[in-house]
Amino acid sequence: MAMTKVPLIIPVENQVRELDPKLLLACVAAKRGFSSIIGSHRKIDLRIASLPRGLYLCKSFTSMNRTMFWIMSKLGQDIVSWDEEALVHLPDEVYFSRRLSPSSLRYVSHLFAWGQENSNLWRRYPRMPKDKPIHVTGNPRADLLRPQLRPFYEKAANDLRKKHGRYVLINTNFNHVNAFYPGQNLFLPMKEQGSKRKSGKAAKGMNREFAEALHKHKQALFEEFKKLIPELEIAFPETVLVVRPHPTECQNVYRRLAGLGERVTVSGEGNVVPWLMAADALVHNGCTTAVEAYKLGVPAISYRPCVDERVDEGFYGLPNRLSHQCFSQQALIETLRQILAGQLGRVVDSENETLLANHISASDGPLACERIVDVLEEIVGPYGKKSRLEASAQVSGWMLANGRRVIKRLRPYLPGASAPDDFHRHRYPPVTLAQLRRRLSRMQQSLGDDTPLKVEQIHHQIFRIVVGS
Repeated sequence: MAMTKVPLIIPVENQVRELDPKLLLACVAAKRGFSSIIGSHRKIDLRIASLPRGLYLCKSFTSMNRTMFWIMSKLGQDIVSWDEEALVHLPDEVYFSRRLSPSSLRYVSHLFAWGQENSNLWRRYPRMPKDKPIHVTGNPRADLLRPQLRPFYEKAANDLRKKHGRYVLINTNFNHVNAFYPGQNLFLPMKEQGSKRKSGKAAKGMNREFAEALHKHKQALFEEFKKLIPELEIAFPETVLVVRPHPTECQNVYRRLAGLGERVTVSGEGNVVPWLMAADALVHNGCTTAVEAYKLGVPAISYRPCVDERVDEGFYGLPNRLSHQCFSQQALIETLRQILAGQLGRVVDSENETLLANHISASDGPLACERIVDVLEEIVGPYGKKSRLEASAQVSGWMLANGRRVIKRLRPYLPGASAPDDFHRHRYPPVTLAQLRRRLSRMQQSLGDDTPLKVEQIHHQIFRIVVGS
């Protein structure tokens, strides 16, 4: 009888972006004998003391992870991580201060890089331990863009074509100035005219000069996009415009614009991949979705009516280079007209292919998920079990985890800024056991995988996937 390996604990923060690729990882891992515990990041962290010891696959290692990592180390959890935000990232010094924390990094045993560029970025970090294993595996999100995995989204893409007809997807990323709740913006609303603005959550780790420049640039672009949407509706009377806000953006302003038109709709539902597969074109500014569109063969336009080279080159260089770049409404309308007429496709040249290959590994051959599981097998060793944890450490970890859980439950009633419950529901809407089973079944069909899997709900929005009928 095969020995059961330690479970993988796979937290999901932004559901529309992360759930499907992490289910893919769970499927691949199941074929190698790993069970997985997957669900809401927030729910998993609150329940960590009641979960079995395993390999915790995190999406970041910022200063905000430090307390949780410390508690998990007491509970005997092993932590490995990639960085969800490392594909399209801020300039080095700003990225380092925002996304990398030495105190969190010390708890992470292995790192998984999107590509060689990501690995080089981490190695440039002055406080990165020289012996820290960094594996250039690629990322599960990129796996879902590969041709053999696209059948997973084919039905959803067909449903979108039937519902909307021909449409242009407008992806926005103004969460720095139009966040779901004000405390997430770069700066908080001014209480008095002329007073100095206080920094918000998005400015954490940024120096004031860069935060001010980014705020000015994003606010100007935000205003231009609000003007653009009604102009595009006029210019293309036979085309629907689908506005897809960033997962942590407030959608109210776009819904107001949609209410003024007849062919503008707003939706943040589901993963972006089927929306791209069904779209005729993508309009954005510096959005990671442009990288996904390029991989899927969908023409993308970067609308750049405002330019700040420090932000645009240091932050958004990759998605902008993979797109047709338009610096005025007139240029954008003409470029989009050519795309819709079939006269213009995506921006393809050898430099772009080289650039993308440096940023995203595992575009062919074994999936990124398979390469990640290769490393996980090396970590757990031939027996796949963990050594016994000292009772004192286990009790200490249990007390810390449950103390944190109580504080988190009380925080909404205490003074000070806290993410509202409706934001957590927005970021991770409920998923039923039946829905998860259907997704997993479709994922296995796309993989051509007949491994028998059992899926059960073990806590609210936390599920266990194990091999077995």
